[in-house]
Amino acid sequence: MSDQSSKTTHFGFQTVPESEKAGRVRGVFNSVASKYDVMNDVMSMGIHRVWKDAMMDWLAPRPGQRLLDVAGGTGDISFRFLKRAGSGHATVLDLTEPMLVEGRKRAEAEQMATSLDWVTGDAMALPFKDNTFDVYTISFGIRNVTRPQDALAEAYRVLKPGGRLMVLEFSQIPNDMMQKVYDLYSFNIIPRMGQVIANDRDSYQYLVESIRKFPDQDTFLAMIRDAGFGNAKHRNLSLGIAALHSGWKL
Repeated sequence: MSDQSSKTTHFGFQTVPESEKAGRVRGVFNSVASKYDVMNDVMSMGIHRVWKDAMMDWLAPRPGQRLLDVAGGTGDISFRFLKRAGSGHATVLDLTEPMLVEGRKRAEAEQMATSLDWVTGDAMALPFKDNTFDVYTISFGIRNVTRPQDALAEAYRVLKPGGRLMVLEFSQIPNDMMQKVYDLYSFNIIPRMGQVIANDRDSYQYLVESIRKFPDQDTFLAMIRDAGFGNAKHRNLSLGIAALHSGWKL
């Protein structure tokens, strides 16, 4: 039998014990929480908003649905979901309490207070009963999970039969030259932006490295299918800089 304590994973380009990764990720987002939304706009030149709208277009929220927004941070996806649905309920779950605090400060949070819950928790051990939610989303968060396959299994467990999984994550550009150009931008510019705007170069160096360590579109699609989801598909966004993955609990 293998010694669980000896298992390792990646934290950016570093190899670390699995037991350490969650704490390190929590440290990153504790550090950047107050500047997280600003940095998203600056790093992506606002394109992350287009990607999140594309996510909602494919998801097509319906009135009365219950959403679990994992790694939901400051609530961007939940706010969009509730506005599109017109009515319903969203639970924002995040590993990092300061991210949730920043979300609660947003104007949308006050307007939608009766339709929102904010929960500190782990994607690999969700504090919810089986068959609870109609929709599960995770946006730019699953690459930070120690064992993404465990998170997908938990997503399947808490979704109702007929429920929908939707993942928005950075991915790989299927053109080597364009990928090299994007990497030059990512590794040379984004950590410097982090230093200037958030006074934290190291956290944004990790975030850039974590993108490169995440599986490509087809590999991640296979992981979703392995978790039991049917009718699983993906769509590239901005030539593959990001990708949407969708699956159903059939």
